[in-house]
Amino acid sequence: MDPARTSRDRKVMDIEIIVLVKQVPLTGEVEVDPETGNLQREGVASQTNPYDLHALEAALAIREARGGRVTALSMGPPQAETTLREAFSLGVDRGILLSDPAFAGADTLATAYTLARAVGKLPHDLILAGMQTTDGDTAQVGPGVAEFLGIPHASYVDEVMAVEAGCIRVRVDAGEREQVVELELPALLTVTREANGPRLPSFKLRLATADRAVETWTRGDLAGDREEAFFGLDGSPTWVERIFPPPANPERETWRGEPRELAARLMEQLEEWRYL
Repeated sequence: MDPARTSRDRKVMDIEIIVLVKQVPLTGEVEVDPETGNLQREGVASQTNPYDLHALEAALAIREARGGRVTALSMGPPQAETTLREAFSLGVDRGILLSDPAFAGADTLATAYTLARAVGKLPHDLILAGMQTTDGDTAQVGPGVAEFLGIPHASYVDEVMAVEAGCIRVRVDAGEREQVVELELPALLTVTREANGPRLPSFKLRLATADRAVETWTRGDLAGDREEAFFGLDGSPTWVERIFPPPANPERETWRGEPRELAARLMEQLEEWRYL
């Protein structure tokens, strides 16, 4: 299929959805490389970024209603293949892993650039992502991908209201109020936890997709002008000076007594700390 074909050339009933997913550390006990300031992910228990599960659910629900195909796209080390296999067990049709030493150490700009290069080589009507990741919490990559692609985007989507010919209507959490936004396709959305309740992996699908290949793309597959490339650490304008976990505070007290007495004691303590 020609990647250049966009939603303007296809019917809504044949919608191509790409979901950006990421493997993140499962534990808070993560080692930090003292040289680069990057998280050392090798050998650390990992999981699919929880916010991305809501993006996957939104994609699968749209496909079930409208037809089409869902592709999961991830960037990371070879072990990130397990995240794409989990996506298969949820019902995703295709999995692509961007994995190359050249991608290592990417900041949000380089990550967005790399993902956008890959999306640009695929047919796409709609790109979905979790609103942020639990290991970075920047919420920058999704919008960054849209900017590199030059397509409209909406962040903090808590409901996909309608997918119609050439456009999508969504409800956005805008802080003190909500907004209904309509975007022309192709478009990118970042999805909140309030958007849906993710389905559980299917053991039947896990067995059925056990032999399905996860495609691995390297820098060579994303060929472009080397002078304009923003791959990995070399292409990242953001440099981490220092990263560290919050200090543990083992000091704790246990108070026992009647609720009224405990409430009064808590008020006294808060006043002493000048929190009140």
